[in-house]
Order: sequence, then C-alpha cells, then structure tokens
Amino acid sequence: MSKFMSAADAVALIRDGDTVGLMGGGGGLMEASCLFEAVQARYLHTQHPQRLTVIHALGIGDKHTKGMNCFAHEGLVQRVVGGHWVWSPAMQQLAEAEKIEAYILPGGVSSQLLREIGAGRPGLFTHVGLGTVCDPRLGGGKMNASAQEDLSEVVQMDGREYLRYKPFPIHVALVRASAADEDGNISFEHEAANLDSQSLALAARNSGGKVIVQVKERLPRGALKAREVRIPAAWVDAIVVDPDQRTSYGIPFDPALSGELHGQARLSSEAADQAAEQAQAAKQFSERQAIARRAALELFNTDKERPVVNYGVGVPDAVAKLLSARGEMHSIYQTIEHGTYGGTLLDGVLFGYARNASAMLDAATQFDFYAGGGLDIAFLGFGEFDAQGNVNVSRLGGLTVGPGGFIDIAQNARKVVFCGTLAAKGVRLQTGDGQMRVLQQGAVKKLVPQVEQITFSGAQSLLRGQQVLYLTERASFRLTPQGVELFEIAPGIDLQRDVLDQMGFVPQLAPRVGVMAAEHFLSAPSSQG
Repeated sequence: MSKFMSAADAVALIRDGDTVGLMGGGGGLMEASCLFEAVQARYLHTQHPQRLTVIHALGIGDKHTKGMNCFAHEGLVQRVVGGHWVWSPAMQQLAEAEKIEAYILPGGVSSQLLREIGAGRPGLFTHVGLGTVCDPRLGGGKMNASAQEDLSEVVQMDGREYLRYKPFPIHVALVRASAADEDGNISFEHEAANLDSQSLALAARNSGGKVIVQVKERLPRGALKAREVRIPAAWVDAIVVDPDQRTSYGIPFDPALSGELHGQARLSSEAADQAAEQAQAAKQFSERQAIARRAALELFNTDKERPVVNYGVGVPDAVAKLLSARGEMHSIYQTIEHGTYGGTLLDGVLFGYARNASAMLDAATQFDFYAGGGLDIAFLGFGEFDAQGNVNVSRLGGLTVGPGGFIDIAQNARKVVFCGTLAAKGVRLQTGDGQMRVLQQGAVKKLVPQVEQITFSGAQSLLRGQQVLYLTERASFRLTPQGVELFEIAPGIDLQRDVLDQMGFVPQLAPRVGVMAAEHFLSAPSSQG
C-alpha cells in the first residue's frame, strides 16, 4: 500500500489522548504547517482528537495563527511539554487560565530524551537542569497548578547528583522534510536545519506509534542516494505532499539557507521589506551595540585561540553581527543549538536560520557536544537576575516562556556572558558620543532580590567552575562565591543613581570599580575594542 495520502487522512491517525511529538523552530523552520493546520481543521469540525499531550523542543509559530497556535484550543490539548512558548500567546493564555497542564523541558533534554525513548532506555540521565526549575526540588518543570507530575527525579551515581528525565511513549510524530521517494525514504536536502527529526521519528516508531511526514516533493523509487536518506522508509507510516511548503513563513526557498549553495538572500517582497527595516534599525547606534562591543571583548579573554561560541536571541545576536561586520568570524567557531555551524545568523523571527552555514548536525548531537563541555563561551540574554547570580528567562510576568536551549547552553559553556539592559519599561537612554546617559529610569527592575524562576543556577555554576558575567549598558557584574559583584561602570553613569538605586539588591563591589572604554559608546564603528 502507498504511504502517500492527504493531510486529512494522515491526521485521522491521531487518536484521542495520544502523545504527539512536534518539531520546528520560530519563523517556520522545519515546521509541518500543513499537518498542523489539518489537525486544527479536524478538531474544529469534529471535536477530535481530544486531550492530546503535545511535546516540542523549541519554539514553534508566529505569535498569531501558525505553529503551536494551531493546537491552542481548549479540549484539543490536555498537556503541553514545551521547550519555548513565546511563539504561541494563545497557548500561554491556556496555561495561565489553567485550561491545560503546562510543563517545560530544556530544549536539548527534549531532543535527547526522544532519542532515549526511541532506544528503549530508562530515560535521560544528565546533569542538565540541576538547580533549575526542571529540578523536582524547584518545580520539576511544572508551570501551572494543573501540572502535578514531576518530569524528572534526582538520582545518585558514583557519588554525584544527576537528573533522570522520565520516558513516555510517543504515539504520533509530525515530521517535516524535503522529499520522499515511492518507498517512503525521507530526505532533508532542502531544509535549513535537521533539528530533532530523527530522534522524534525514532521515538514514535519504537513506541509503536505513527510517523507522519510532510514533504514538498514526491520522487521516484531509487531517486535518493543512500546517504541522502535521513529517515528510512521502515520508520515511516504516512507521507503528505505539500507543494506549497516554504523554507520559512516569508521565504519560499533559499539554497543558501539549506547549505546547497553559497549566495545572497532570496526573500519574498514582504520579507525583503522587513529585512530592509531591520538593516536600517541596525545602523542606528544604541545601547545594544554598546553592550555587544563590551561583550565581544570576552572572546579575547579565553585560553582558546579559536573558541567555540553560541549566541542566544536578543542583545547577544548583536555580538554576532558585530563580529561579522569586523570580518572576525574566522577567529571563532560559531554554533547555534539548532545544529548549525558557521554562516550568517538570521535574527528576530528567523532565529535558528543561518545563511551559508559550514555544517548542519542533528540537534541532539549538537546538545551532546554542549553537554560534554565542547562549548567555550556563550552569549545569552536574561529576563532578570538576582544577588546569587540566578537568571530567569523561563517565566516572566507570570507567563510561561520556557528556556528553549538556554539551560543546556548556560549550564555547560565554560564561560557565560549574559547580555541585556539593566531596566525595562519606559527607559530612555542617550549614547553615541563616548558616554551613556540615563534620561529616564525604567519602571521595571531586572536585577531583583530573587528571580521568579531559576533557569540558570548561580550555585551550580560555582560548583562547575564556570566563569559568569552579566553585562548591561550601565555596569558589568561577575559571579563570585560571595555573590554578584559589580566591577565596572559605563562612562557617564552615576554609580548610585543609575545603577545601585535601580537594583533590587546590593551587589558586592570590586575593590576597584573600573570604567568601560569610551569607544564602546561611540556611534562610529569600533575596532576590536
């Protein structure tokens, strides 16, 4: 029998109460949009399937109608185990209203756990998540009152603590790929990443579940070479051809994103307009560029001649742009958790894409590399941090945000550089002449007495011997055994008025508080300094 069928017939394989594994990233990265929309259409028409458990490692959606927003219907889902939630405000609202059981897992843990489920092993044993919200002593991944089950447990092995993330069957995997041949062999040739597609398909296949794959092309038998096949036909139950499948929501196809060719962007007119606006905004010097310049110095304060680097979203991606503009990409090995090395990183809704990448790995393998100590330095954002050096990015203002790959990265990099503004909401700053001035203080303090949720543990970091910095536009801090220490301020900043009075705790002060270089705050392009 042919495995090719309509999207409606394929999603009819999903039963009430099933656990459904999804893959994808923001902006439509490897998102099986046709399948997601078919699930939504079936539910709205028939009220089935019901009470699904949905698991996804990274953020999926556009904050409106796509991705996880297709599943954000009361009754359709009962439980969501999500790595990153911000692309689906509707799902966040269901969690806040206690209409679903809301959980989070680190993105890498999700990918690796799927692999362990597929191998029939007794869960994932790892240090990742210790001392964070994913530790059962600090929440066990539960994000609302409806969530009652701990997703992990603490175990002791060889005198050390680890977390065991518990396995569960995957009844259906919704996978996205490029092409399938008549037998059902699957290729990712035109995709901009691999993500956790193999791990997800393996988990469903060996759980006795269904593997449903969305592709753009149907190829004759034998058209795919053996090394082009990423998921073998033996794992696949159903294939849906979507001829309108796109590289991203705004990009029909770009071979420079799939690694097939080197070249410039191929954008739709809408995406081109957005890119032009972003480029114009990037030319306007602001506190983001000042923080990025200060942060970039840390690349030259490592013992590696060519360090392995990861960038998070927000202010950290300004560091990546700075190095690219300076022509210094050859001095680092650039990685992102989606499995990509090198290239030019896209930002905003397209975070996770890289143009002209040098390598693409599966996400689980990339996270193995991180967890094993392969990452030298990470530039990450922060929602808030406290006197003990704990950082929160996973729950802000009462909303479930999720960590994405943050926990896996922050807990394992040898050096972590958190980058962000000192305050939020209503802040007005002036810079560009070699100084930083605060014209209006912010209504929201981001340096708080105690974080709402621990996504990065200062205590665990000290145990692991990491070097940790917290860089803002006004002051620089570092983690010490005595707590967070302020060691540097920006030129033009009044230490008491602009920093200490805007904090929710009193930091340790270095014996000598230095002043950042004025050139970080000049609107003219900066050299290495």
